[in-house]
Amino acid sequence: MGADPDGAPVGRRVVLGLLGLGALGVVAGSKVQQGLSELLAPIQLRDPTGFTSLVPLGNTWRYYSVTGAVAPRDATSYALKVSGLVERPTTYALADLEALPQLSFTDTFQCVTGWHVPDVPWTGVRLSDLLDRAAPTDAAVGVRMRSFDGVYSVNMTLDQARADDVVVALAMYGKPVTHDHGGPVRIYSGSMYGYKSTKWLSEIEVTATNDPGYWEDRGYPLDGFIGE
Repeated sequence: MGADPDGAPVGRRVVLGLLGLGALGVVAGSKVQQGLSELLAPIQLRDPTGFTSLVPLGNTWRYYSVTGAVAPRDATSYALKVSGLVERPTTYALADLEALPQLSFTDTFQCVTGWHVPDVPWTGVRLSDLLDRAAPTDAAVGVRMRSFDGVYSVNMTLDQARADDVVVALAMYGKPVTHDHGGPVRIYSGSMYGYKSTKWLSEIEVTATNDPGYWEDRGYPLDGFIGE
């Protein structure tokens, strides 16, 4: 059985009901699908069995967490560390990130499991800008991004992290990134599958290696480029 937002079991009738709602959403169109996706988000994030992933939602968001419930952070409690092999390690508050130059673009989010969400508007700070401010040393090779869920991490090479479509995202759809979407701050990497776009971002560490992260350790490609 799955789990509801309070951690109680989700029974078979509930699962069957969700499957029916998902099928209705596919027939009714994208607005209904998105509404169902948002309605299911708290359940999906706490569903260790993956039952809710069976709900046919079409091309709209699914919500994943490797730890179950993740305690939210806001403008008063959020901080992003840039650390490791850099000359100027820095800790940014949310307001600090919002004050930096922002990049906005629209792109398709692609999950490695096959679903995608087209035409997602993103706004954020280029990861390359934060790296430039920190000044990686000559020994720098990789960039390790960690989540404040305490478990998730992902790696990119320094060159991959400097790509124009890799942003420390503060907004999507013209609004602040919600907690369910990995806010208040997450990574978005347009050229890579979604597992490279770390949610609930808490640290960017510049490293001497490009070691596998959470999903790479479990068999996902280290590079994660879409179509490869």
